[in-house]
Amino acid sequence: MNTIYVTYAVEGEFISLQMPDCDIVYIQTGIGKTKSASILTKYICERKPDLVLNIGTAGTIKHNVGDIFIANRFIDRDFEATKLPGIEFEIDGIELLNNHIGLKNWVSKQKKSGICSTGDTFITEIADFRADFVDMEAYAQAYTCKEFGVPFLSVKYITDIIGENSIAEWESKLEEAKVGLKKWFEENLNNL
Repeated sequence: MNTIYVTYAVEGEFISLQMPDCDIVYIQTGIGKTKSASILTKYICERKPDLVLNIGTAGTIKHNVGDIFIANRFIDRDFEATKLPGIEFEIDGIELLNNHIGLKNWVSKQKKSGICSTGDTFITEIADFRADFVDMEAYAQAYTCKEFGVPFLSVKYITDIIGENSIAEWESKLEEAKVGLKKWFEENLNNL
Protein backbone atom coordinates (compact mmCIF):
# COMPACT_ATOMS: atom_id res chain seq x y z
CA MET A 1 0.00 0.00 0.00
CA ASN A 2 1.38 3.40 -1.02
CA THR A 3 1.56 6.23 1.49
CA ILE A 4 0.60 9.63 0.09
CA TYR A 5 0.95 12.84 2.04
CA VAL A 6 -1.59 15.44 0.92
CA THR A 7 -0.42 18.88 2.03
CA TYR A 8 -2.47 22.07 2.13
CA ALA A 9 -1.80 25.42 3.79
CA VAL A 10 -5.11 26.42 5.38
CA GLU A 11 -8.28 24.58 6.40
CA GLY A 12 -10.16 26.33 3.59
CA GLU A 13 -8.03 24.42 1.03
CA PHE A 14 -8.68 20.93 2.47
CA ILE A 15 -10.36 18.35 0.25
CA SER A 16 -10.75 14.65 0.90
CA LEU A 17 -9.36 12.36 -1.80
CA GLN A 18 -10.24 8.73 -2.48
CA MET A 19 -7.33 6.67 -3.80
CA PRO A 20 -7.63 2.89 -3.80
CA ASP A 21 -4.77 0.98 -2.17
CA CYS A 22 -3.33 4.19 -0.69
CA ASP A 23 -2.85 5.31 2.86
CA ILE A 24 -3.55 9.05 2.64
CA VAL A 25 -2.21 11.31 5.37
CA TYR A 26 -3.52 14.89 5.33
CA ILE A 27 -1.11 17.55 6.56
CA GLN A 28 -2.06 21.16 7.17
CA THR A 29 1.28 22.94 6.82
CA GLY A 30 0.25 26.50 7.55
CA ILE A 31 1.20 29.53 5.48
CA GLY A 32 4.74 30.42 4.43
CA LYS A 33 7.92 28.65 3.41
CA THR A 34 9.51 28.08 6.82
CA LYS A 35 6.48 26.67 8.60
CA SER A 36 5.48 24.58 5.60
CA ALA A 37 8.94 23.04 5.17
CA SER A 38 9.33 22.43 8.89
CA ILE A 39 6.02 20.60 9.27
CA LEU A 40 6.57 18.50 6.14
CA THR A 41 10.10 17.60 7.29
CA LYS A 42 8.73 16.37 10.62
CA TYR A 43 6.26 14.06 8.87
CA ILE A 44 8.82 12.74 6.37
CA CYS A 45 11.23 11.94 9.22
CA GLU A 46 8.49 9.99 11.01
CA ARG A 47 7.49 8.01 7.91
CA LYS A 48 8.77 8.45 4.38
CA PRO A 49 5.84 8.62 1.92
CA ASP A 50 5.71 7.35 -1.65
CA LEU A 51 4.46 10.76 -2.83
CA VAL A 52 3.78 14.22 -1.44
CA LEU A 53 0.81 15.82 -3.17
CA ASN A 54 0.53 19.54 -2.50
CA ILE A 55 -2.91 21.03 -3.21
CA GLY A 56 -4.07 24.58 -2.81
CA THR A 57 -4.66 27.99 -4.27
CA ALA A 58 -2.57 30.48 -6.20
CA GLY A 59 -2.63 33.88 -7.84
CA THR A 60 -1.67 34.76 -11.42
CA ILE A 61 -1.20 37.57 -13.88
CA LYS A 62 -1.36 35.33 -16.98
CA HIS A 63 -4.32 33.01 -16.54
CA ASN A 64 -7.94 32.93 -15.33
CA VAL A 65 -9.66 32.41 -12.02
CA GLY A 66 -10.80 28.79 -11.97
CA ASP A 67 -7.86 27.42 -13.96
CA ILE A 68 -6.08 24.48 -12.37
CA PHE A 69 -2.36 24.03 -12.92
CA ILE A 70 0.28 21.44 -12.18
CA ALA A 71 3.61 22.97 -11.20
CA ASN A 72 6.37 21.67 -13.46
CA ARG A 73 8.94 24.14 -12.07
CA PHE A 74 9.34 25.87 -8.72
CA ILE A 75 11.03 29.21 -8.05
CA ASP A 76 11.77 30.77 -4.68
CA ARG A 77 11.01 34.39 -5.61
CA ASP A 78 12.64 35.72 -2.42
CA PHE A 79 15.97 34.05 -3.27
CA GLU A 80 15.60 34.88 -6.95
CA ALA A 81 15.25 38.57 -6.05
CA THR A 82 18.50 38.62 -4.04
CA LYS A 83 20.56 37.49 -7.06
CA LEU A 84 23.36 36.22 -4.81
CA PRO A 85 25.80 33.86 -6.56
CA GLY A 86 25.48 30.21 -5.63
CA ILE A 87 21.96 30.53 -4.19
CA GLU A 88 19.68 27.80 -5.52
CA PHE A 89 16.25 29.23 -6.28
CA GLU A 90 14.79 26.95 -8.96
CA ILE A 91 13.73 23.29 -8.95
CA ASP A 92 12.58 21.16 -11.88
CA GLY A 93 9.22 19.68 -10.86
CA ILE A 94 9.37 16.87 -13.41
CA GLU A 95 12.64 15.61 -11.92
CA LEU A 96 10.99 15.50 -8.49
CA LEU A 97 8.75 12.68 -9.68
CA ASN A 98 11.77 10.35 -9.46
CA ASN A 99 10.86 6.80 -10.40
CA HIS A 100 7.16 7.51 -11.03
CA ILE A 101 7.63 7.13 -14.81
CA GLY A 102 3.90 7.00 -15.63
CA LEU A 103 3.16 10.10 -13.54
CA LYS A 104 6.22 11.86 -14.94
CA ASN A 105 5.07 11.22 -18.53
CA TRP A 106 1.50 12.28 -17.74
CA VAL A 107 2.61 15.57 -16.11
CA SER A 108 4.94 16.28 -19.05
CA LYS A 109 1.97 16.15 -21.43
CA GLN A 110 -0.36 18.42 -19.44
CA LYS A 111 -1.28 21.68 -21.16
CA LYS A 112 -2.09 23.41 -17.87
CA SER A 113 1.28 23.07 -16.24
CA GLY A 114 3.71 25.82 -15.48
CA ILE A 115 6.08 27.66 -13.19
CA CYS A 116 5.11 28.25 -9.57
CA SER A 117 6.75 31.21 -7.82
CA THR A 118 6.80 30.86 -4.03
CA GLY A 119 7.48 33.61 -1.53
CA ASP A 120 6.64 34.70 1.98
CA THR A 121 4.33 37.51 0.90
CA PHE A 122 0.81 37.49 -0.49
CA ILE A 123 1.26 39.20 -3.87
CA THR A 124 -1.39 41.89 -4.46
CA GLU A 125 0.42 44.09 -6.97
CA ILE A 126 1.78 43.17 -10.37
CA ALA A 127 5.47 42.42 -10.12
CA ASP A 128 8.16 41.37 -12.56
CA PHE A 129 8.33 37.59 -12.39
CA ARG A 130 8.29 34.86 -15.00
CA ALA A 131 5.95 32.46 -13.23
CA ASP A 132 2.54 31.26 -14.33
CA PHE A 133 1.22 31.41 -10.78
CA VAL A 134 2.30 32.35 -7.26
CA ASP A 135 1.85 30.80 -3.83
CA MET A 136 3.52 30.78 -0.42
CA GLU A 137 4.49 27.11 0.20
CA ALA A 138 5.18 24.95 -2.89
CA TYR A 139 8.87 25.73 -3.44
CA ALA A 140 9.66 25.00 0.22
CA GLN A 141 7.88 21.65 0.05
CA ALA A 142 9.50 20.82 -3.29
CA TYR A 143 12.92 21.59 -1.80
CA THR A 144 12.19 19.44 1.27
CA CYS A 145 11.12 16.52 -0.92
CA LYS A 146 14.17 16.93 -3.14
CA GLU A 147 16.44 16.74 -0.08
CA PHE A 148 14.71 13.57 1.21
CA GLY A 149 14.33 11.91 -2.21
CA VAL A 150 10.52 11.92 -2.02
CA PRO A 151 8.45 12.40 -5.20
CA PHE A 152 6.49 15.67 -5.14
CA LEU A 153 3.55 16.98 -7.16
CA SER A 154 1.78 20.32 -6.70
CA VAL A 155 -1.68 21.16 -8.08
CA LYS A 156 -3.03 24.71 -7.71
CA TYR A 157 -6.42 26.33 -8.30
CA ILE A 158 -6.20 29.94 -9.49
CA THR A 159 -8.26 32.07 -7.08
CA ASP A 160 -7.07 35.57 -7.83
CA ILE A 161 -5.64 37.86 -10.49
CA ILE A 162 -2.69 39.79 -9.10
CA GLY A 163 -3.32 43.51 -9.14
CA GLU A 164 -7.08 43.07 -9.36
CA ASN A 165 -8.01 41.07 -6.27
CA SER A 166 -7.45 41.43 -2.55
CA ILE A 167 -6.80 38.95 0.23
CA ALA A 168 -10.50 39.14 1.12
CA GLU A 169 -11.40 38.15 -2.44
CA TRP A 170 -8.98 35.19 -2.22
CA GLU A 171 -10.79 34.04 0.92
CA SER A 172 -14.14 34.33 -0.84
CA LYS A 173 -12.89 31.96 -3.59
CA LEU A 174 -11.78 29.15 -1.25
CA GLU A 175 -15.07 27.26 -1.49
CA GLU A 176 -14.98 27.45 -5.31
CA ALA A 177 -11.39 26.22 -5.20
CA LYS A 178 -12.34 23.21 -3.10
CA VAL A 179 -15.15 22.28 -5.50
CA GLY A 180 -12.90 22.78 -8.55
CA LEU A 181 -9.99 20.80 -7.10
CA LYS A 182 -12.27 17.96 -5.95
CA LYS A 183 -13.70 17.66 -9.48
CA TRP A 184 -10.22 17.86 -11.05
CA PHE A 185 -8.92 15.07 -8.84
CA GLU A 186 -11.96 12.89 -9.50
CA GLU A 187 -11.16 13.18 -13.22
CA ASN A 188 -7.39 12.73 -12.87
CA LEU A 189 -6.76 10.41 -9.91
CA ASN A 190 -6.19 7.44 -12.21
CA ASN A 191 -3.01 9.15 -13.38
CA LEU A 192 -1.58 9.52 -9.89
